[in-house]
Amino acid sequence: MIVLALLFAVLGAASNAVGTAFQRKAAATVARGGGVRLLLALARRPAWAIGIAGVMGAALFQALALINGPMALVQPVFILELPFALLVAVPLLHRRLSADAWWAVGGVVAGLALLLAAAAPSGNRLQAGMDRWIPVLVIGSAAMAGAVLLACSASSPLFRAAALASAAAVGNALTAALLKSATDRLADDGLPAFLTTWQTYGFAITGVASLLLLENALQAGPLAASQPALTIGDAAVSLLLGVALFDEQIRTGWWLLPEATGVLLILWGVLRLTRVVPNLAGVVH
Repeated sequence: MIVLALLFAVLGAASNAVGTAFQRKAAATVARGGGVRLLLALARRPAWAIGIAGVMGAALFQALALINGPMALVQPVFILELPFALLVAVPLLHRRLSADAWWAVGGVVAGLALLLAAAAPSGNRLQAGMDRWIPVLVIGSAAMAGAVLLACSASSPLFRAAALASAAAVGNALTAALLKSATDRLADDGLPAFLTTWQTYGFAITGVASLLLLENALQAGPLAASQPALTIGDAAVSLLLGVALFDEQIRTGWWLLPEATGVLLILWGVLRLTRVVPNLAGVVH
């Protein structure tokens, strides 16, 4: 089960990377703006359609991964979306990766492997009571709204992109948690149960909201601001939700040392990669 969860999570990260790369390409061709009007403009771009197909594929792989393994294991694997996105962007632009970029990719992969091996996330409870869902949804919604308000009041493109991406990261984590419960209903009780459980409509709403926030984050500023907040934020919030909602566990004690080392390697790799990705993605018009 864990092997399947990892396999589907890696496939989901790759599919999401394709989606992000093509959405970034489409967003760069649209005049400055936001909200629903931005989505209507993007819908006429073929690159955006490819990006949405990548996102839909990622959602399918994510659902398969979440039903086979804990959120604390599955969602951090989506950190691989960033190096995958870079590898997709390079052939699109007919460029080559520098040695520094390859070292950064290696750092992200090695850091993630070290983190997951040390943390060894366990537990695969698929449902949570409303006494857990209500505070999680209230706090998550408030965090998203607060980040959007901060973005609206900011003049710095870097800050706006980071704030909107952070809101999208929280939304993505909430979507994953709701998707995990809804998919379990589908697997256990069939389509009627899936269509009548509130989690199904919950993940649809949070998923659309996260997509809208992502589109605006990609347009608001460079990937150097939005991508780290999106990938690392999603993984961190998902880990917290796995513990709070589904009683998932990670190893502590002296294991915190290699876990922290893995996190630092990931942060180093992500920050190095974002120095390359904006320069590549910025010329896709």
